[in-house]
Amino acid sequence: MAREFQRGHKAKISDLTPGTDLYVGVQIAGPGLTFDISCFGLDANEQLSDDRYFIFFNQPKSPEESIQLLGAQAGDTESFRVTLDRIPANIHKLSFTATVDGAGQMSQVGPGYIRIVAGGEEVVRYAFTGSEFTTERAVMLGDFYLKDVWRFAAVGQGFDGGLDALLKNFGGEVAEEAPAAPQPQAAAPSFAPPAQPAAPAPAPSFGAPAAPQVPQPAPSFGAPAGQAPAPQQQMHAAPTIAAPMTPQGGTVPPPAPAPAPYGQPGQPPQQPQFGQVPGQPVPAAPYGQQAPAPFGQQPPGIPQGVPQGVPQSGAGLQAALQPYKETATGQRWTPQNQQLMRVDLTMGGTPVLARQGSMVMYQGKVDFGYKGAGFAGRVVGNATGQEMQLMRCTGRGQVFLAEDAAHLHPIELQGDGICVSAESVLAFDESLQYEVRRIEGHGIPGGALFTMQFQGTGTVVVKTHGVPVVLPVTPTTFADCNAVVAWSSASQVIISSQVRLRRNAYPGHSGETVNLQFRGAPGNFIVVQPYEV
Repeated sequence: MAREFQRGHKAKISDLTPGTDLYVGVQIAGPGLTFDISCFGLDANEQLSDDRYFIFFNQPKSPEESIQLLGAQAGDTESFRVTLDRIPANIHKLSFTATVDGAGQMSQVGPGYIRIVAGGEEVVRYAFTGSEFTTERAVMLGDFYLKDVWRFAAVGQGFDGGLDALLKNFGGEVAEEAPAAPQPQAAAPSFAPPAQPAAPAPAPSFGAPAAPQVPQPAPSFGAPAGQAPAPQQQMHAAPTIAAPMTPQGGTVPPPAPAPAPYGQPGQPPQQPQFGQVPGQPVPAAPYGQQAPAPFGQQPPGIPQGVPQGVPQSGAGLQAALQPYKETATGQRWTPQNQQLMRVDLTMGGTPVLARQGSMVMYQGKVDFGYKGAGFAGRVVGNATGQEMQLMRCTGRGQVFLAEDAAHLHPIELQGDGICVSAESVLAFDESLQYEVRRIEGHGIPGGALFTMQFQGTGTVVVKTHGVPVVLPVTPTTFADCNAVVAWSSASQVIISSQVRLRRNAYPGHSGETVNLQFRGAPGNFIVVQPYEV
């Protein structure tokens, strides 16, 4: 029986089926609308670094044929064959998308779905309707993504532009050629459904190991039972060439007399340092080194009027802003950089609780309800003395969160638990169960350490000062109570006092006298930051 996914649901492919030769079917329709259904093979940076892995009507298969476009069959508008164990190592994600060809928008579509079939049997289905979208002209339906093993995620995220804009979002560029005579295409390979075993093994439930049973061979590729694959039909006559994004051809306009363009001739473009935004003053160089020229000004000794690293075809403003463009991964939580986190409230349908004042920008229609009282406001804020007051973010849109340029780390919980220092919590899904825990001890600033314990399914965003370190819990693991950030909820915490007479012999001198000792079974951990609160 197929498992029904909702938007935002994820699962390991191995939990759905032992097979790796899979059929992916997409069904989408609307009155008077036609659709282009494509698959993007993306690298670790979620970019289309190789245009041969843009699988669409004019390029029906990848070089090694690990991804093949099969055409309409078995009631599906479009179908694909995906052989996971043949996908090259540089491909980390397969994003299946549908775009409107011509006029129209996604709100006009009727009920549709994306499904996975293994050996002729449907194992998972994600259904959607046009009511979930507004004026978007494209939608990211689902992803196969590599995270130690291959997994599937139901995305269902709308995209404002059409196929061209979606391709550019993934780092590619579309160039239309002059119409040419249509070239005959080879028919898509036809596959007969394999014979069903006498006693098929039941699909394992999500998140639980399957009961021991006699090993069954992995299902081979097969279209849904009762339907024969239809030959692939040619949909367009004008071929479309997809290539990685390059500057448009043309000439570079003459530079203004002053200030001169930045840089030296013959050098590659200089990428700004991480976290440095164009227009901000460049920090002073270390002693003995020459300070870089401010952005937009010519360094001393460089001929005027010669741009640095700008190709003759012209890169312009788009190239300068490219490193800072918004990162869209189709996931609910997306780090934009080390200090900025984006949450898409349209995915999952669950509100987000965030530290009050942590919103730096939002898009769409988002409502903020400030938690001035109740459990989160009174207990977490007033009782701890850390003034942690939460706001509730709801609606349809994207919210960008940050605080004091701290490093942000999204932690996805799938039924497990974690304890996080209340000072280190930035935001979390309201679907998580959370409570305040108090660790009392003499010598701890304020008399106690307050932590929040999270459990369930969802994401919690933890902030740290600097890059943290994760250590396994052993019987002799100690941490400064002001530097510890988080630990596994199964760990036991004990107050440890170590008095060193030599370090405390002078009045007013404070040594490291109070530590936390952690104990637990193998697999437990603690997270410590290189900073004391």
